[in-house]
Amino acid sequence: MLFLGRRPVTYLAFAATALLPLVVEAVQRAGGRTDRAQEEVLVVEQMGRRLVDTGTPYLGHDGIAALPDADRLLGYAPYQPGMAVFGLPRAAFGAAWWTDARVWFAIVTAFCLLYCMSLLRPLAPDDRTLRPLQAVAALPLATLTLATGGDDLPVLALCLLAIALAARDRFGAAGIAIGAAGALKLFALPVALVLLVLAIRRGRTALAGRFAAGAFGLPILALIPALVVDPDAYVENALRFPSGHGLVESPAQSPLPGHLIAAATAGGRSIALALLLLAGAAIAVRLLRRPPADAGAAAAYVAAGLTAAIMLTPSTRFGYLLYPVAFLALWWSLRLPRPDPV
Repeated sequence: MLFLGRRPVTYLAFAATALLPLVVEAVQRAGGRTDRAQEEVLVVEQMGRRLVDTGTPYLGHDGIAALPDADRLLGYAPYQPGMAVFGLPRAAFGAAWWTDARVWFAIVTAFCLLYCMSLLRPLAPDDRTLRPLQAVAALPLATLTLATGGDDLPVLALCLLAIALAARDRFGAAGIAIGAAGALKLFALPVALVLLVLAIRRGRTALAGRFAAGAFGLPILALIPALVVDPDAYVENALRFPSGHGLVESPAQSPLPGHLIAAATAGGRSIALALLLLAGAAIAVRLLRRPPADAGAAAAYVAAGLTAAIMLTPSTRFGYLLYPVAFLALWWSLRLPRPDPV
């Protein structure tokens, strides 16, 4: 298929390895199969239903405790409130293949990646603009995630889009993109902080303010209704459960260094968290002393920071490594200027 060129081959790979399996599983699930979606898909769809029924996507501590022991894990929703949006189609229209949350994960992901590529095209050779899409379209780490679960992919795609917008000096739009990602998952927060430093480094105080308004304002706006309805339910789901203080343990137990340290001794969790804070402090100091000069350097900072976080967090999983891999692909796209035409 080399005669087709890299771009068509990338599109075909994405369709064959991610989109086709996703649609097949969504159709089978709509037909009654109960083993065609990972737990996070069910959780996100339940968030949408709870948002419609109660005004908050979260079930409180007492509500989770009242569930049978086997169902308590699915009672938790360790995401930010905006993730419930992907569960609204199923809440509104019932069980159909196209209301599967993964379908909407894929639509948002594809739109953001294609938009990201269009923004990069004037800045890098065409083959390098494909790198972020290839990281998602060809690597099993990402394609398997999208086909079976997929909640991380729209977050990642929005983060990549935000960096691409910053590369074009569109910091206001970048703030909206990263703010939308932050309304879905807290993984977007390090990206927002690095891009804010980049905006300040560029000497664009007004643009930095516009960026911050979207980057931090959107997640706060998304959070307000949940806090008004039941603040403790948000704390139970988004803070206590991921930190290991919920009624059940998080299934994110991949044997990465942070988890191994936490499991080794009685005080292992504290040691792992201390190492995580130390790594974060070291990266923050370097970020302030040598702020990124461009969007490519910002992508490299984000990749380094998220790698440290994934490696040292006590509750983590291998799948999260798709974040730094994709940010490194974006750094590769932006690391050299586009050659001038002859």
